[in-house]
Formats: sequence, C-alpha cells, structure tokens
Amino acid sequence: MKRTLFILLVFIVVNCKAQTEGNKFNLGFEQQSESNELSDGWFQWGDYSLSIDTISKSGHKSGKITSAKSGKFGSIAYTIPAYYEGKTIELEAYMKIADVRNGFAGLLFRIDGYGDILEFDNMAKKNISGTKNWEKYSVKLNYPKNAEKIIFGGILTGDGEAWFDDFAIYIDGENILTLKESEEKSLKISDNIELNIGSEISDIELTQDKIENLKTLGLIWGFLKYYHPNIAKGEYNWDYELFKMLPKVLNSENVLQRDRMLYEWIKSYGELEEANNTTTKSANILIEPDLDWINNSMFSDSLTSILLEVKKSNKTKKHHYIGLHSGIGNPDFKNENKYSTMSYPNAGYRLLALYRYWNIIQYYFPYKNLIEEDWKDVLEEFIPKMIYANNYVEYTLEILELVGRIHDTHANIWGWSPLLNHFGTRYANVELTFIEDKAVVTSFFDNHPEKKTDLEIGDIILTINNKSVHEIINERLKYTPASNYSTKLRDIAPNLLRTNDSSINVEYIRNDKAENLILKTYSSTEINMYNYQTPDTCFKLIDKKIAYIDNGTLQRKYLPELWKKTKNTKGLIIDLRNYPSDFPIYVLSSYLMPQSTPFVKFSKGSIERPGLFTYSSTNSVGKKNKKHYKGKIVIIINEITQSSSEFHAMAYIVHPNATVIGSTTAGADGDVSEFYLPGGLRTMISGIGIYYPDGTETQRVGIVPDIEIKPTIQGIKEGRDELLEKAIALINEK
Repeated sequence: MKRTLFILLVFIVVNCKAQTEGNKFNLGFEQQSESNELSDGWFQWGDYSLSIDTISKSGHKSGKITSAKSGKFGSIAYTIPAYYEGKTIELEAYMKIADVRNGFAGLLFRIDGYGDILEFDNMAKKNISGTKNWEKYSVKLNYPKNAEKIIFGGILTGDGEAWFDDFAIYIDGENILTLKESEEKSLKISDNIELNIGSEISDIELTQDKIENLKTLGLIWGFLKYYHPNIAKGEYNWDYELFKMLPKVLNSENVLQRDRMLYEWIKSYGELEEANNTTTKSANILIEPDLDWINNSMFSDSLTSILLEVKKSNKTKKHHYIGLHSGIGNPDFKNENKYSTMSYPNAGYRLLALYRYWNIIQYYFPYKNLIEEDWKDVLEEFIPKMIYANNYVEYTLEILELVGRIHDTHANIWGWSPLLNHFGTRYANVELTFIEDKAVVTSFFDNHPEKKTDLEIGDIILTINNKSVHEIINERLKYTPASNYSTKLRDIAPNLLRTNDSSINVEYIRNDKAENLILKTYSSTEINMYNYQTPDTCFKLIDKKIAYIDNGTLQRKYLPELWKKTKNTKGLIIDLRNYPSDFPIYVLSSYLMPQSTPFVKFSKGSIERPGLFTYSSTNSVGKKNKKHYKGKIVIIINEITQSSSEFHAMAYIVHPNATVIGSTTAGADGDVSEFYLPGGLRTMISGIGIYYPDGTETQRVGIVPDIEIKPTIQGIKEGRDELLEKAIALINEK
C-alpha cells in the first residue's frame, strides 16, 4: 500500500467528516462552488444530461435530469458515510416531472456495505410517469448494521425531464441532520479504507518467473482458504490477506526467497492439530482432491512440509467461506465480497477474481473431472489475461472465457454486465434457430404490422453485416459457456441479430436464391425478446387415443383429473422441450410405474476434504402399482431440455415401455450454486453431480435419445412439428 495514497484517502474521509459536522449536507442543492457544474457533493450516474435548475420547490436551486436519445438512464446522486446506528432508514424528497414516458422517474436509495449493495430501491415498481407538479415521495429501507455508505438521489429512465429538491433522511424517525454520529461506526468505516482500496497493483510487467510465482500464490491461497482450520473460523479477511502477500511474491528475487515468505505467511496463521486417520470407503469415491502439486519438486522442503501439515490438519464441518446446502448438498459460497461498486477492478482484484473462481472449481465443482485439460494449466494461462485486461469489458470477456472452460451450461455471467453494451442492446424482430447447422428464421418476436420484416419462416441467414454466420460462431464459441456444442449454438442463435446500431444488414437464402436485406432493430423496451409462446393447456388428447403432456406447464395439482383421461389411452407423449414450471416428477411417476425403480445417483463435495466428491445416494420413482400405465410412452427432448427437465427425463425413461426421441439435451444437471466475482459479476455452477444409477455420466453428455430426429428446414417452412409427428407414429405402430 502506498503510504501517501493511504494518508490522502484518510484525509479525504476525515475532511469529509469535518465538513459534514460544520455544514452538514447539501440536500437542497443550494451550495454550489463556481468550478462545479452540479451542486457541491452531487455527482452523476448514467448518461443523461444533468444540470442545476432555478425551478425549485424551495430556495433557488434543484437538480434536473433530462433524457438523452442515446442514453439508458440518468441519476443525480449524493453519498453520506453511514456513521449512524439504527434499524430503519427513510428518504424523502420532492419531485416534479414533465412528459416522462417509456420509463419512470423516482427516488434512488441505496445502502452499501463493504464492497456490496445491502439495500436498494429506485421506485421502479411505482412506474411514475407523465407530467406532475412538485409532489413529496419517500422510500423506506432496513438499515443494516454493516452499512458503510448511504447513497441517494433522483433517477430517470425513458424520455422526459425530472426535477428533485429538498432531500431529507431519517434513521428510526430522527432527521440525520440532528442525529449524533456513532464514533465506533465511523472508526470502523475509516479502518476499512485500506481494504476498500485493496491491492494497489495496477501495472505489472510480467515475466515467466512472475507468472509462475502468481500461479503458486493462487494455488496456495485457495488451498489455505478451504483447508486451513484457523482460516475456516473466519478470523481473517482472506481477500485482504491475498493483497498483503501479492507485492511480496511479485517482488521476490528467486524461488527460495518466495518459498521462505510463503512458509512464514502460512506459519503466521497458528499451530495445527493433526487429524485422526479417517478414510472414506473407496467404493463411494468419485473424485479425489487434486493436491499432487504440493509435492512439487520446485518447492522448498520447508514449504512442502507446512503445506502437508495443513492438508493433514484436523478440520470441522463448519467453515466461514463454504457450506453445503441442507438436504441437497450443493455448495453454499458464503461471505464472499461482491465488490459490486467497482466500475473496473484493478489488477489486484482481477487476480482475486481469477483465484476465487479457479479455486471454487478446483474444490467444489462436481464435474471437474470432465474438464478437458489440466485445470492448473488454465490458472497459469489466465494470469496474463487478467493482468492485461484494459477495461471492464475486456475483464468481463476474460471471465466469460474462463467460465466457458468448465463446460457447464449452468455457468455463465448472469444479469446485467458490461457485455450487454459490448454485444449490443438492440435486436432485429427475428428469432433464429440452428436447423441442419444453418441459422434459420423460425419465428418473429413481435407480430405488430409496423415491425414486420420481409423475411419469411425458413429463410437461411448467410451473413450479418458482411460477416458470415460461420465466422461469427467461431468468434463467439469461447464466450458462450455450455456443456456441449449444440447448446452453444442454441445460445448463440438469439444474439446473432444483436447490435448497437439502428439497423443490421443480412444476406439470406430463400428458394436457393441469395438476397440482401436491411433489418430495423429495436431496444428491449420496444420488443420483447423473451415473449415465448406457451401452450394454452398442458394436456390434450390426440385422436382420442394418444395423450399429450407439456411438461413445461404441467402442475402437480392437475394430475388426478388428467389421469382419468390418460390411463386408458394407448400412448402418452411427454414433451420435455421446455423447462418445468412445477416438479411433477414423483406424482406422475406414481401413475406410470409398476414398481419403485432407481433412476438417479448423486455426488457431492466435502467441507472436511475439499476436492473430494463421493456418491451420496440413489433416488427412485414410482411405487408398486398394479394399475400402472400400460401404454407406450414417448419422451421428446432437444437442446432446450436442461437441468430439471433433464432430471424429469431420467425419471420417465425408466418406464418399461418408454422411448426417447429427439436430440441430445443441454447436458447440465444438478442444483446450482451461485457466487460473485469482483465487479459484481454473478455466476453459478452445477453444484451436485447427477448420474444414472450405474454411475454413467449425464453432464455434458445429456440425455441421449433412443431415436435421433431433428427438425428440418422444409418442415419449418411447412409449419410442422416433426418430432411430435414421429412420436405419434411410434405409438400407432403395431
């Protein structure tokens, strides 16, 4: 930590505190220095136009937001240190709006903890729009004990103008202007300044030796995090301990010096008690911990020795950073700081992101054995990628590529991220699906006449903005995490016609003739990309002798009545080209099965031996039932069949007359576990292993159909469901 930087930041906080004690807060916009465009203390979020206006509720000034055509939102905001004690906090302010449409105006209120958003409300649900004169509004939140910053202001989305004035904050009903500050809280927040800065490392000139040293640090830091019993107690901020060690490792002159520092570092966390010899039955072990690197001949004897002591130390099932969810066993990644307020994490935090993700996979990803490369090599490969990521988009892309290397369709970056703008925020009114390995028009998102395109169902897209679809696929594969190739194509398809421009140029084929077309694009507020058509009913009779169930809309409560219509049919089609809205698996199976039948085996990780995965149990479906379903069952699957839908398929296919048709599924099963990386990037993994009773893999492989059949371009043009037609034909066969 650069001492001058630390002193400067302490001065800023102390100086800020002194100002608040004298002038308190500029909540009415009246104080404004000549050099400031906004009133003192106020700052801008978003990309709308902000100004200080003479139209005011009281006094002479107010804060004004004016929409911008190229922008997304605007916010005029203010921050107060959370030096106060209490249980509830309320924000009040006056707001005036003019011609607000296609969005809303409101008060923004946010309580931040150390690097994390604890409470938030922006009044979006109230949908305040139109034109309104000055009115008083309020937002009330819980006030967490670990609050560090109180952020508030006004916000505008869509079109129009909004004015804000006379803000007031109350904690437990008492105005913050008269509320006494807590000395204990203010000191605690000030003490966190150095940690909030984190690693000062912003520029690292890498050599192969430094990469090797950083790889060694990443291996040992993660190993200690999950294996050292004193760290498991939560007495150390393990991210901060990394930041203290990073400069030392980077500046080590040779391997011996590095190992000596690492040895002393580990030794500083206290003595260890060796565990009693406890073994796991080898028959239950699926994956052993990958700890052979500890015996690396490049390590000194003393470093190797102390790492082995940690490995053999006595551990408990209670851990500050990791737990297993009750009843399921998927990992719970606890007490991980999101650092969500960082607009662009510096090099230290980018390395933290790599180390955190890599070690979570190393010790708690149940399908680590299916990664097609030595995971330790991936750690080394991504060190320079993290160091040299020049901005938030590059950093996020590198994380996305890292996530893709575990080959898990559950793994991605979920929610808003900088990639939203990178890949484009506008879409053409066209749904594409890969049919016969070609990008084919299969539907339109919005049927409004003004949004109609000249494309037709069955048209094949060849190029987009003069780049072939094949080129685009090859560019995006590494940024499209998925368990198998067909699922990657599934996820690439909706984003092919995505851009930041108002139009997009395509070349397409219709009736063997190539044509060019310019497609208009729309924002997410103008067109609903995810307005998928759902069936009117989860059940229907086909030719009165074949029952059809859409598992995506089936509810358990419907089954007793539906079964009266199904039990005497000659065939049942269960359509799993969807995601279930309920969990009817055991109820439906009780009607289908003649007896209880095993259909799935699970594996889960360990708190006491991180990296160990053992088979935990086997589940069965059905019960002894002389009146079980005697007809044929045809189960339809494809790449949309994922996770819970795959789990349902595994249960239904154990019926003695079941046939599976379609194409390989998404290959991602097991309850998910989510966690965050610096910059507030939200991701997740499949948290438990799912296998057939004999131990056969389902991850990446998916559910393999008995009869492979896929839609054809001709069938799409004719509006046919060829898989459903095949299912009916199979049932009608004698």
